[in-house]
Amino acid sequence: MRGRTSPQLRRRLLIAAMVVLVVAATPAAMALFVSSGVYDIGADVPHTKPVFCLVSQFRDRSVAVRAARITPPVDLAAPARIATGAGLYDNLCTSCHLAPGMKKTDLSRGLYPKAPQLAFGTDLTPAQEFWTIKHGLKLTAMPAWGRTHSDAEVWDLVAFLRKVPDFDEGQYEAAVKSASAAPAK
Repeated sequence: MRGRTSPQLRRRLLIAAMVVLVVAATPAAMALFVSSGVYDIGADVPHTKPVFCLVSQFRDRSVAVRAARITPPVDLAAPARIATGAGLYDNLCTSCHLAPGMKKTDLSRGLYPKAPQLAFGTDLTPAQEFWTIKHGLKLTAMPAWGRTHSDAEVWDLVAFLRKVPDFDEGQYEAAVKSASAAPAK
């Protein structure tokens, strides 16, 4: 009796061996998948639903975690911030994100994932907008504007983004004209 293992122990050992095998095989299977090039990464072919959901969750959680420690300035709704942000938005953002009444550009039509049309608003908090504008998003064509613009300018863009959903085409054009007429900070 002493040298024999019970059926229950054998079952547990078999399950443990299978778990070890799956854990060891997963990285190898992933490496094989990646190196095969079978997944089409072209921007003209949408992701599969599972990949799109995974990437979206990964992006949204990453931004939310990093933005959680950011506090918006108290003067975020100041007209001067909004005016400066209008000029920045018009110069930096409209080719991808468009403006009220603007037709899609060649660039906006060719992006995948599609850039959100920010004139309709977003579900991001001001801190999340700030982090996204400052740091950009990998594999989306969203640049890290924080490399070329100050934090104050990024907040000005955020201030404008909070207001732009209220604008029609004429109000948008007026905001951009007032931004170009305003003296530089």
